[in-house]
Amino acid sequence: MGTNQKLTAKQKSERIKAAQERERKEKARRERAERTKKIFTIVVCVILVLALGIPTIALSVLSM
Repeated sequence: MGTNQKLTAKQKSERIKAAQERERKEKARRERAERTKKIFTIVVCVILVLALGIPTIALSVLSM
């Protein structure tokens, strides 16, 4: 009966380690997704600034 308790404790320990590993992987995945979203937002903003700024500069140069 003592070996069953040790095995159960070992299994419990393995389950805890597996759960911690899953939590770590999920946290890393969320961080990557958040970073990707920020980069995407910055890229879109830069494209919008260029799309609005270049024609405005071109019009001001042409009107001179």
